[in-house]
Amino acid sequence: MTSLPDPAVLVLEDGTRHVGRAYGAVGTTLGEVVFATGMSGYQETLTDPSYAGQIVLQTAPHIGNTGMNDEDTESRRIWVAGYIVRDPSRVVSNWRANASLDEILVQDGIVSISGIDTRAVTRHIRSAGSMRGGIFSGEAAGLDAEEQLRIVREAPEMAGQNLSAQVSVETATVTPAVGERIGNLAVLDLGVKQATLDNLAARGFEVHVLPQSSTFADIMAIDPVAVFYSNGPGDPSASDGQVAVLREVLDAKLPYFGICFGNQLFGRALGLGTYKLTFGHRGINQPVLDKATGRVEITAHNHGFAVEAPIEGSFDSPQGYGRVEVSHVGLNDQVVEGLRALDIPAFSVQYHPEAAAGPHDANYLFDRFRDLVIADIATKDAK
Repeated sequence: MTSLPDPAVLVLEDGTRHVGRAYGAVGTTLGEVVFATGMSGYQETLTDPSYAGQIVLQTAPHIGNTGMNDEDTESRRIWVAGYIVRDPSRVVSNWRANASLDEILVQDGIVSISGIDTRAVTRHIRSAGSMRGGIFSGEAAGLDAEEQLRIVREAPEMAGQNLSAQVSVETATVTPAVGERIGNLAVLDLGVKQATLDNLAARGFEVHVLPQSSTFADIMAIDPVAVFYSNGPGDPSASDGQVAVLREVLDAKLPYFGICFGNQLFGRALGLGTYKLTFGHRGINQPVLDKATGRVEITAHNHGFAVEAPIEGSFDSPQGYGRVEVSHVGLNDQVVEGLRALDIPAFSVQYHPEAAAGPHDANYLFDRFRDLVIADIATKDAK
């Protein structure tokens, strides 16, 4: 007879407690508790560096049935601080799998919990907002409840954290262009996903992935035709260094494309503010309006911060980069989901157009970026 897993408990900073069973690695983990609404793609979610520092709750109740494989990983490891699921699959049923989810969680040391009412936790976070939490299993599950709560409340809040250095490459890497080569693209790795690099290379860019600490001189050393800022974890207000470098990029009139964290840093470079959302957008079913076409796209998101900007009409960049407009708007809550500069070759979106787990409604943005760069090269050659 198979024994049940050891007890585990999820403790939120407001004192809320949920008792379940240990899953993955055993021990203690702390982070910001957030929920992700994707019905599939848990492997891509877990290996997305943007989730560093966060304990991710899956709203889909049944997780792990397709196991884990070597092809769908988005980075070199699992980055979530912890994992919360309701019903982990006891059987792996996919011909591509070479390990179970539980095995990889243990391998990467990810303390997780199962068997709790994830719907109740989600409803609580939607009402009270994302907050610090901790998962305690093994010996830690037996700690006094007040001691567990004290440990959670002493953990750092997500606001004010700069986490890019934890997830970025330490040395530059290069992904060769596929097909007709356009030129070198400088990608500042703030937590980039493999699918993003594959999409950029497929458009003819020789993709140079640079550490998050790179200077403008480092970027220019590869003779780039454009610059790309990736997604990533943390608070954009704590990334002054990357904002300063981006302003040098914009001053040099280099074409720019940013996604997710790269959208927030673009907003800051333009002189706009950012703020923390109550519970953020995380999942692969977020409706966004492309204002240029009137088309509604279902998109993949993972962000807890957003840019402050007027939704309607154009406005002048407070930092002096000419006219700017909000290009995309989230239809659930009217959050800014994209920015487009009208007087310099630069734009960004708050969501993930690579969406390796789907959907692919926004994949055209990589083509839009390629076309922008080709047009910029043609303009410079004509002068």
